[in-house]
Amino acid sequence: MTSLQEEARPMGRCPVAHGFDAMGDDYYRDPAAHLATVRDTSPVFWYPHLNAWIVTRREDCLTVLSDWQTYSSAANSAADVPAKHREVYPPDLVSKMIVGQDPPGHTETRSVAQRGFVKERMDRLQPEIEARAHRIIDRFESNGCANLLEEYSLELTTQTIMALLGLGHEHEAMLRQLRDDLFAVLSSAHEPLPEPARSEVWDRFVEANLKLRAIVDARRDSDADDIISVMASARAKDGSYALPTPQIALHVSEFAAAGTDTTAQAMTNAVLFLSQNPQALEDALAEPELWPRVFEETLRRRPSSTFTSRRVTRDVELSGVRISAGDMVWVALASANTDPEHVERPFEFDIHRPDPTGHLAFTAGRHTCLGNPLARVQGATGLRVLFERLPSLRPEDTDELDFLRMALLPVRRSLQVRWDVADVERSRTRTVRTLTLEVTERTEASEGVVALTLSHPDGGELPPWKAGAHVDVHVPGGDGEPWVRQYSLSSDPKDRTSYRIGVLREQAGRGGSAAVHDALTVGSRVTVSWPRNNFRLLPSPRYLFIAGGIGVTPILPMVREAERAGAEWDLVYGGRTHASMAFRDELAAHGDRVTVVPQDELGLIDLPGLLGEVREGTLVYACGPEPLLRAVEENTAHWPKNSLRLERFAPKPVVRTVPDTPFQVEFAESGTVVEVGADETILEAAQKAGLPVVSSCRTGTCGTCETPIVDGRADHRDSILTPSEQEADRTMLICVSRAAAGCPRLVLGG
Repeated sequence: MTSLQEEARPMGRCPVAHGFDAMGDDYYRDPAAHLATVRDTSPVFWYPHLNAWIVTRREDCLTVLSDWQTYSSAANSAADVPAKHREVYPPDLVSKMIVGQDPPGHTETRSVAQRGFVKERMDRLQPEIEARAHRIIDRFESNGCANLLEEYSLELTTQTIMALLGLGHEHEAMLRQLRDDLFAVLSSAHEPLPEPARSEVWDRFVEANLKLRAIVDARRDSDADDIISVMASARAKDGSYALPTPQIALHVSEFAAAGTDTTAQAMTNAVLFLSQNPQALEDALAEPELWPRVFEETLRRRPSSTFTSRRVTRDVELSGVRISAGDMVWVALASANTDPEHVERPFEFDIHRPDPTGHLAFTAGRHTCLGNPLARVQGATGLRVLFERLPSLRPEDTDELDFLRMALLPVRRSLQVRWDVADVERSRTRTVRTLTLEVTERTEASEGVVALTLSHPDGGELPPWKAGAHVDVHVPGGDGEPWVRQYSLSSDPKDRTSYRIGVLREQAGRGGSAAVHDALTVGSRVTVSWPRNNFRLLPSPRYLFIAGGIGVTPILPMVREAERAGAEWDLVYGGRTHASMAFRDELAAHGDRVTVVPQDELGLIDLPGLLGEVREGTLVYACGPEPLLRAVEENTAHWPKNSLRLERFAPKPVVRTVPDTPFQVEFAESGTVVEVGADETILEAAQKAGLPVVSSCRTGTCGTCETPIVDGRADHRDSILTPSEQEADRTMLICVSRAAAGCPRLVLGG
C-alpha cells in the first residue's frame, strides 16, 4: 500500500488523462483495458485524485522499478499510529515494512525473510497444498454453488500461510483478522479511518502483533523451518539476532496479508478468464501441466496489485514528461503487462504464450514479490484441483463488481459460482483425494507392529468411513520418491477426529513398512488418501471373523460395528506367538467371543473344524497372509455362494494357461479407443493415450481403478471383486484385468 498523505503540492500538473478514473466501474471491471484507453495519448500523466503521476508503458515502468536510488520505496508504508499505541508500536516501526524500505535496510531484511520462501521449499509444499485444496472442496462440493473467493480461494491461501508460519489452528481467527486490519492500517494513509473504526482496527492490530512477538521470542533458537523460526533464529555476522522481535512480527503481518489475498484474488480472476475462454479450460483439463500457464496468463492480464508506487528523489523525465523531485509515481503494472510494444495480442487470454512469466505482476528489481514462488505453486495447484473436481464450475455473473474500492489493490470481496453436482460423483472416479495428516500418537502394538494415530493438524473432522476401509499412505522412499502403501483403518468409525493404522515391519518386504517404522514419529506429517472400502461389512445376523497376524486390523472396526448392530459374532485370531499378535488387550474386553491361537503354542487355526459345518445365515470375513486365505477359500467351498469375504495383502496368484493377446478398449465418455498390447495393462495404455485414469496399487488389491464395463467380457485378475461380482461382469480393475479370451474389444465407462 502507498502513502498518499503527502505534503501539499501543486495540483495543476500536465498532462492529465481526463478519461481515466481509478475509482470507476470500467477500471474495476478491467484495469488493463481502462489504462489502455489513455496509454497511447498520455503514457505518463498526472492523476489529481491520488496526487501522483501514473506511468503506463512497460519501458518506463522498468526504468522506475530498476532504479531504487532515483525512485524510492520509502514512502510506501507511512501510517499514523494512534498516540495510545506509540510506546509499543512506534511510528518508525511501520516504515520498516519490506515494501517500504530501500537498501541497505531492505537488502538486510529481505535476505533474512527470503530463506523462508525459497523455490525448492515451495515446491516441496505442493502436495500439502493439494491435500488442503481437496479438503476445502469436500466441504461445499455438494451445494452446487459457493462464494468462491471466501469459501475456496481465501480459505486455501490462509491455511497455507498458516502452515508456512508454523501457526496452529488456534491462531487462525487472529491471522484472518490481521490480514484485513493490515490493509486498513495501510489504506488509512490516504483515506483516514473514522472513529470508532480507527481505534478498533489499531487495537486489534497491535494486540495481534504483541501475540506474534511472543511467538517470535519463543522460537529464537529453533531449528524448525517455518518462516517465523527461520527469521527468528537468523543471526548477523557478530552473532546477534539479525532482526528485532517487533520487526519480525511486522513482517509476519505483511505475509498474513500479501500471502493470502493477492493469490486468492488471482485464482478467482482465473475462473473469470476461463469462463470467457473455454478452449483454455479444455486445454488445461486435458493437459494438467498447463495450469501454471493459466495462472501466469491471469497475472499478466490482471495482476492482483495493479499498481506499485515510488517517490522521485531528483528531477527526471519519462516519455517526455518532466517529474519533479518529491513527486509520487504510480507504476501501472496492469498496463505494462498489456503494452503492445512488448506483447502481441495483449488482450487475448492465451495460455500458450512463448514467455508465460515475462510479466510484471510480481513487479521487478529489488522489490520483486518475495512470495512469488509460493503464489505460483499455490495458484496453479489450487486451480487444477478445483477444475478437476468441479469441471463445470462457472461464475454466475462475470460483470459482478463487488470490490473494496482501492486504486492500488482492487480487492474483490466475492464471486458467486455454480456447478453441476454430478461433478461430485464423476470426480470420485477420476481424482485421488488426499489429506495431509499428523502423527499424534505412536505405540508398539506388539513385536514388530507399530500403531499410528493420524489426525488433521487443524483439529478438524476427517472424512467418514466404515469398517473394512483402508487408506493409501505415502511414505518416504529410498530414491526420494514416496512409496504408496495401503493400510486398513483399525480405529472406531464413529471417531471422526483421527484414523489409526497398524503396520507390521516386513523384513522381506519392499521397504514401505520399514519406512513407516523408521520415519514416522509423533509430529510427522504424512499424506494419505481418502478412505476406500473394498472389504465392506454387509448386514447379517451372524458373522465369523478369521484374522491372521496383522490381518486383524480391518477386523477390529468390524467387531465394533457387529456389536452395535446386535449381531452374533465370533473371532478366531491366529499369529506366530502371543507377543507378535497386536491389539490383544483391546480384544480381551469381548471375552470368549475372541479365540486367540498363537501358533507356537496351539499350532495353526483348525479351519476344517471351524468351517466344516455350514453355519446358516453367517458371513465369513477373513484377512491375513495368502496361505491362510487360500485355506479359508478351500474350507468354505461347500458354503452358500457369497458367504465368504476376503481382504488380501498381496495380489491373488493368477494361473495363465494361454499367452495374453492384444485387444482394443473404447472409453465411452471420451470416445477414445486404445490398443492394449499383450505385455501392457489397460491402465498403462490409457495413461499413454493421455486419458484421466487414476490408480494406486497397480496390483488389483486397492480398488482405485475399478471401472464400469459397458460392453464386452473381462478376464478378472484382481483380488477385490467377489466371485459374484466377477461373474456379473459389471466392473473391472483395469490395472490387472484384461479382455476375456475371444473378446477383441471392450467398451468401458469413463
